Amino acid sequence: MSPGPTFVVVARTAAGVSRSHGFMTALGSGLGAGVFALLALLGLHAVLAAVPMAFWVLKIGGGCYLLYLAYQILRHARAPLAFDGKSGKKRGLTKTLLFGLLTQLANPKTAIVFAGVFSALLPAQISPWMYAVLPLCAFTVDTLWYLLVAFALSAEKPRQTYLRAKTAIDRTAGFVMTALGLKLLLGNS
Repeated sequence: MSPGPTFVVVARTAAGVSRSHGFMTALGSGLGAGVFALLALLGLHAVLAAVPMAFWVLKIGGGCYLLYLAYQILRHARAPLAFDGKSGKKRGLTKTLLFGLLTQLANPKTAIVFAGVFSALLPAQISPWMYAVLPLCAFTVDTLWYLLVAFALSAEKPRQTYLRAKTAIDRTAGFVMTALGLKLLLGNS
């Protein structure tokens, strides 16, 4: 639930585009959380520890993607959004879902958190059913949280507030996304 790249993307999409687009971004994020949970169960942590270059590649790729998102947000910060449900350029719902998925997958720290939690709390050998249930739980929790965020921020008052302060909010979001991308690229972990 801590604010990060996914929160910024879901919030901007819900407030600036539409509730359904915010929901699809949330669904994409949940899919990414499920993927990372499954990978953690399958031993991603062991692979990343054994092959440091794999983590480095994931980290650099994720950091570059976050910087790209920051650039796009900053580049379009002053562009007005018309919100009447019909006007304005909208990305399709499938592309929006993929955007949410890629944003979640661009943050390898999510995978590390799942790997750490699973390593600390699960026995070395888990029942086969847990390979389905735990990723499904990760998907469900992540999706429900971001659906709540999308629902709240796509309501009329928050949306109007966003539209009035769009330039300042988008610049702030762009700088936050830049900081997250740089932290990922330059950080030690």
